[in-house]
Amino acid sequence: MPHSTVLLFDIRHGCFSNPVVCILYCIYRMMHNIDTDSRTINYSRLFEDVASGDIKRLEGLYQYLQDTGKKLSDTLYQSEGKTALMKALLHLRDNKNDTVEVLLDISEKQGDIDQFVNAAYNNKYYNGQTALHIAIERRSLPYVKLLVSKGANIHAKADGKFFQPHDGPNFYFGELPLSLAACTNQADIVDFLMEKAKADPKLTDTHGNTVLHALVVVAAVKCEDNTEFVTSMYDRILKISDQLHLKLEDIKNKMGLTPLKLAAKTGKIGIFSHILKREFHNSHTKHLSRKFTEWVYGPVHSSLYDLASVDSCEDGSVMEILIYGSDIPNRHEMLETEPVSQMLEQKWKKFAGGMFVLNFLFYVAYLIIFTIVSYNKRDGNPPFQTEHTIKGYLYVSGQLVTLLANIYFFFIGIIDMRRKRPKLKTLLIDGYYEILFFVQGVLFLVTTALYVLGRHEYLGFMVMCLALSWVNVLYFSRGDRHMGIYSVMIQKMILSDILRFLFVYVVFLFGFSAAVVTLLIEPPVKNITQSSKGRIFSPVSPDEPCVKPTFRNISYTTLQLFKFTIGMGDMEFTEDYQYREVFYILLIGYIILTYILLLNMLIALMNRTVERITKDSASIWKLQRAITILDMEKRLPASLRRSFRCGVQKELGPAVGDDCRQCLRVEEVNWNKWNINLSKINEDPGCWDRSPQPASDAPLHTANTWRSRRGIFSGRRQRRQSTEMTPLSSMPV
Repeated sequence: MPHSTVLLFDIRHGCFSNPVVCILYCIYRMMHNIDTDSRTINYSRLFEDVASGDIKRLEGLYQYLQDTGKKLSDTLYQSEGKTALMKALLHLRDNKNDTVEVLLDISEKQGDIDQFVNAAYNNKYYNGQTALHIAIERRSLPYVKLLVSKGANIHAKADGKFFQPHDGPNFYFGELPLSLAACTNQADIVDFLMEKAKADPKLTDTHGNTVLHALVVVAAVKCEDNTEFVTSMYDRILKISDQLHLKLEDIKNKMGLTPLKLAAKTGKIGIFSHILKREFHNSHTKHLSRKFTEWVYGPVHSSLYDLASVDSCEDGSVMEILIYGSDIPNRHEMLETEPVSQMLEQKWKKFAGGMFVLNFLFYVAYLIIFTIVSYNKRDGNPPFQTEHTIKGYLYVSGQLVTLLANIYFFFIGIIDMRRKRPKLKTLLIDGYYEILFFVQGVLFLVTTALYVLGRHEYLGFMVMCLALSWVNVLYFSRGDRHMGIYSVMIQKMILSDILRFLFVYVVFLFGFSAAVVTLLIEPPVKNITQSSKGRIFSPVSPDEPCVKPTFRNISYTTLQLFKFTIGMGDMEFTEDYQYREVFYILLIGYIILTYILLLNMLIALMNRTVERITKDSASIWKLQRAITILDMEKRLPASLRRSFRCGVQKELGPAVGDDCRQCLRVEEVNWNKWNINLSKINEDPGCWDRSPQPASDAPLHTANTWRSRRGIFSGRRQRRQSTEMTPLSSMPV
C-alpha cells in the first residue's frame, strides 16, 4: 500500500496517534491541491463554496472543523491573508451573500471571531486590507454594521501598493475605513462609523493624511460630479467632527500641509475654491465658515473672507504655495479665486506698485550709468590707471555702481532660483527673467575678473552683459497690463515656436554647410603665402592682391548659407569651382527646406500660438505680477510686512473676543442670489465705514470713502463682462 494511502486511511478513521505524520500529509495535500475525499475541505474548495453564495454547500463545515481541530482563521484557509469571509464579501449578489452570516456564526462558535474578522491581506499589493474595507468598497452598509458588531477594527490600515499613489494602477483613499467610505461617497457609512462606531477622524495614514486630506487627494481638477460629492462629504465630516470638538482642518500631514494647503499644492481648484468660500448659515455651524456675508442689498453682497493660512504674511501660506509652486499646472487659474485675487490687488496698491516703480527707476539709472561707462571705454591694456580728474572719478564711480548692481543681481538670482526652483516646462508660465538677471550678474562678474587680470577678452563679456541688461528692461512690463500680456506672448513664442524652429534650422544649416565644404574644391590660387592657409580671408601683404574668402572654411560657408535663408545669398562665388551642378542641387534643397518651408511654418505657428494663448495670457501675466509682488514682500522687514497686511480684524463670535479673525472684505454681485433668509452680520448696506473698528486697523480706512450704490451699478458694471459672483470693488479695506 502506498505511503499516502496509509496516511489517508489513518485520517479517515480518526487515527491521530501520529500527529506529526498527519501534519506532514496535510502540508503535502495543500501544496499539491489533492482532494482525496469529498468530505475533505481545503481553502480552494471553501473559497469556491462561499463565492457561490449557497449556504447548503457549507453544511457540515462546522462539524468538519470541530473534528479536525481547525478554525476558519487558520492559515490553512487563507491565501496571502485572504480569508473565506473576504472571498464571500467580494461575491455579493444584490448586495447580499448568505454565506457571510454562516461564516461569522461558525467563527463565533469556535471562539476565533476577532482573529477571523480582523484578518488582513499580507501581500505587498493589498497589504492591510480587511473584510471591513471590502464591505465598505462593496457599498454594503448592513455588512459594515454586522462586521463592526462582531469586533471589526474600524482603524485598520490598508497600506499595500495598490492603495498608495504611484504611476501604476492604484486607488488611494487614505488607508482607513472611514477614509474609504468618504472617498467613495458613502454618506450613510460615514455617519455610522463616526456617530455609532466612534471612528476617530483625527487618525492619519502612513502619509500623515486625515480623512479630509484623503478627500482632497481624490478630488478631480475638472469634474463637476466629483467636485460636488467631495465638497459635500468634506462639509459633512467637518460638521460631525465639530460636534466632537475636533479641529480637523488644523491637522498637518507629513509634508506640513493642511487640507487647504494640500488642495493648493495639488492644483485641486474645485475643492480649493469651496474651502475658501465655505459659508454655513446655521448658528451651530457658522463658526466653521471661511466666508461671512456682512451685508446684502438686492444682488449686491459684501463678504468677509477668513485670511487664516491664506495671506503671505504667514510662513508657508496658501498664496506662497500657489505663486512659487512651479509644479502646479493651473495655479494661474487658482490665483483668480477669491479672496486670493483681491488680496493680490490690494498688495499691489498698498506697497508693491510703488516699490515696483522705484525698482524700475533704479534699474534705468543703473542702465544709463552702465551704458555710459561702456561707451567711454579706454584703449590700451586693462586695468587702467585712475585719472585724478572729475571725469576719471566719475568713470570709476560708474564702474563701482555697475559692479555693485550686478553683484546684487547675482545673489538675488541665486535666492530666487532656490526658492522657486524653475523648470523648463514651467518657464512658459513663470517667465525666465530671474534667470536672465542671474546670467547678467554672472557675465559682469566674469568681465570684472578678466579686467582685473588684464585680459582684453573682458570687452566681449561686457558687451554681452550690456545687451542683456537692455533686454531685461522688458521685465518691468509686468507693471502694465497691456505691455505685460504682450511680453507673455513674446516669452511663449520664444520658448515654444522659435526654439523648435532654431533646433531644426541649425540641423539643416550645419548639415548643408558640411556638404558644401566637402564638395567644393578650390582652384589653385597664386601668390598665397604659407601663413595664409586655413584662414577665412587670405592674407595679404602690400605686394599681393586681395583674395576673396575661401569656402574651405565651414564658418564662412555657414554664414553664406545663412544669407540664403534671409534672401541675401550670392551664387557668383561658384563660377570657378567644380561640380557646380551638385552644388545647385544642394542649394535648391536647402532654400526649399529653410527659406520656403521653415520660415513660413514658423510664421504660421506663431500666428496659431497668439490665437491660442490670448485667453490665458492675462492670467499668466497676473501670475507673473503676483510673483513680483511676493518677491518684493519677502524683501521687506517683518515689521513693515505686518503693517501692510491685508484685511481687518473682525469679531465674528457671539461674545467679544470669542472669534476674532483677520478678514478681507470683498463686494460681489450675484443675480441668482437674493436677500431672502440670508444670514448676515449687518442689516444696513455699507455700514462698515460707520462702524467703529479696532485702533490697529484705523490707518487702513483713512483713505476709503463709501461709494453710492449708483456708482456700484454703473461704473463697475461697465468694467465687468460677467456679473456672476465677480468683485465689485478692489479698494483696499
